[in-house]
Amino acid sequence: MSKQLGKSFVRLNLNLNLKQSLDRKYRELVVAFSVAVCMILVRSVGMFQSLELAGLDQFFRLRPNEQPEERITIVVIDEDSLRRVGSWPIPDGVIAQLLKKLQVNQPRAIGLDIYRDLAVNPGHQELVDLYSSMPNLIGIQLLTQNQNMRVSPPPNLKQQQVGFNNLLYDPDGKIRRNLLYLHMNDQHYESFALKLALLYLQSEEIKPQKAAKNLDYLRLGKAIFTPFRGNDGGYVRVDDKGYQILANFPKPSCYKASGELCSFRQISMSDLLDGKAPISWIRDRIVLIGSTAASLQDFVFIPYSSQMLGTAKPVAGIELQAYFISELLSSAIAGRPLLRVFPKFGEYLWIFAWSYLGSAIIWRIKSISKSLPRVVLSLLILFLSSYGAFLAGWWLPLIPGILSFSSAAIWMIFHIAYMQEELKRSKEFLHQVINSIPDPIFVKNEQHQWIVLNEAYCQFIGYPDSLLLEKSYYEFFPRHEAEVFRQQDDLVFLTQKPQENEEEFTDATGQTHLIATKRSLHKDAAGNFFLVGVIRDITQRKLMEEELRRTAAELFRSNTELKLKEDHLRYLAYHDPLTGLSNRKFFVEQLYESLQWSQNNNLFLGLLFIDLDGFKQINDTLGHDMGDRLLVIIAQRLSNCLRGSDTVSRLGGDEFTVILRAIPDVQVAARVAEKILVSITEPIVLSGYTTKISASIGISVYPINSQDVETLIKQADSAMYRAKHLGKNRYELT
Repeated sequence: MSKQLGKSFVRLNLNLNLKQSLDRKYRELVVAFSVAVCMILVRSVGMFQSLELAGLDQFFRLRPNEQPEERITIVVIDEDSLRRVGSWPIPDGVIAQLLKKLQVNQPRAIGLDIYRDLAVNPGHQELVDLYSSMPNLIGIQLLTQNQNMRVSPPPNLKQQQVGFNNLLYDPDGKIRRNLLYLHMNDQHYESFALKLALLYLQSEEIKPQKAAKNLDYLRLGKAIFTPFRGNDGGYVRVDDKGYQILANFPKPSCYKASGELCSFRQISMSDLLDGKAPISWIRDRIVLIGSTAASLQDFVFIPYSSQMLGTAKPVAGIELQAYFISELLSSAIAGRPLLRVFPKFGEYLWIFAWSYLGSAIIWRIKSISKSLPRVVLSLLILFLSSYGAFLAGWWLPLIPGILSFSSAAIWMIFHIAYMQEELKRSKEFLHQVINSIPDPIFVKNEQHQWIVLNEAYCQFIGYPDSLLLEKSYYEFFPRHEAEVFRQQDDLVFLTQKPQENEEEFTDATGQTHLIATKRSLHKDAAGNFFLVGVIRDITQRKLMEEELRRTAAELFRSNTELKLKEDHLRYLAYHDPLTGLSNRKFFVEQLYESLQWSQNNNLFLGLLFIDLDGFKQINDTLGHDMGDRLLVIIAQRLSNCLRGSDTVSRLGGDEFTVILRAIPDVQVAARVAEKILVSITEPIVLSGYTTKISASIGISVYPINSQDVETLIKQADSAMYRAKHLGKNRYELT
């Protein structure tokens, strides 16, 4: 039967092993790793760059408004100001008048964001003379390798009063980076925004320093400005010349006179010339002068320009400089976070973590409807954590994280759908196979639920398959039986090897069977695992085995009793029942064996014949009971005088023998005889009567006296009688 079932699954298993592409145990990790690697590779070629930059822009737009920027005021050259002047470029005389108006109110720094490399009369000389009296004035220049494109600084303005206003445009035309330093033609240049910030920070006693941990990094007060690299964040191979930083644009709020929301306080050039500017807006502030007129087209796009709906709104170039300056001041003075990125390895871990979460949620729940709330919640957590990190100054890979999470989840959704389809086909195939087998067979899934049962199994358990399918052991069997079944199933799932076990099985009628269940693991093309169990009812066989065991136990008990009786009879045959000493039969056998051993090992053997003196008189006087007690005492004394290797025997009456094995010479036998005589002659108390007895001992020694047993016995016996005739209580040697 088992062979028949095994053959039925051979073709299925061969097909499954070839098609299995993901290891079951590590499927979540494999999917997550594959998706993460793909995302990282696609990201490395710049496919996500525009999406990641757009995502960063949305974080800037969502950022809450910050405190109004009180340290910067912008003097704007708007259309009204241009109409008042009547020409562009604005004459140098008007610029000189504007600077004088500002200087009277004692600003901490003035930034002139207008190219003045050429004289614009009238008033050019007046402006040139004014330059020398305004050390807090910073002008601009444009630096390029192409001399035809280069714009020189204002003439007669000191080099330390000039900063470049070069801008760094991203591939989408927006500005998200701030260029602080530039090295060109063996000269070192500082940006317009940095010049003004340093001039302002002088009064705060903050000067540029080198960072302690990295001497190449700029440190200003509480801020360390980490240089931008071409592949930082979502960028891919972007030009990182000079000393660039990622601009963490502040979001200060203010209101224009018209009530419109703005970022920095602004006053028109016309109002300033008319004396309408509040002194508090200028005194001890950084005052920037630049164009906001639509006709001059001095506008750029920054993250705040993005709109969810509608056209993006650019900001004026002078406002961009105000953003740069505000970030530098806030970071140096208050420690406002700068925008930083994680090392590449950290970003890869971030992408992999969300990829794994996407695959794990779908794989473990295996239900799209049930997993959807967790997917939505996870995406929300991803967005909020990225946004929270952004507010703290970290740019995390939001878009790669979302795409990795979604891709892994979609991959798992399709894979589960494929598995479910294969599961349906496998169940149909298994049902056809096992129904042709007469033995009870069940098929379970990884959740320990019945998914396929043959008719023999349903008849055996006593329930229809409609009631059993999609159910577990605990609903139909006693708990102790269900626990055993579950443990055996787990063992097969864990080892993926067939297991056979004998178990108890209680059917629907309450009758308990003894069964042998062989479990094996199979999987289909999609990697679905099935536990197939084949049952044999071994109740009758076990009853027969139990009967055989009882019969065997009874035979063993009978054999043990016979052995004990045999041992007892043997003991009686070889021992004196009164003294417990070996008897004449045992003595003769031992003497033959001892003599043979002595001959083989070339050793001496001593034989002592002992006969008590006056025993008959004691026996007649005190009675046979006292005589028997006397013999027992003598036997004990003889045993105490000998070695463990020696043998003492009672031949009968008051006659005893002693075999002395492996003695070195005759004198040893004599000394043993002397010791025995001393021990025997010690007083003996019998029922209140003290008596004494002695013995006569005859000694023969192999090989001195004889080479055979009979002769040794006769010589020892003769020596014993000679000792009696010579006065008793003595020993005689042959």
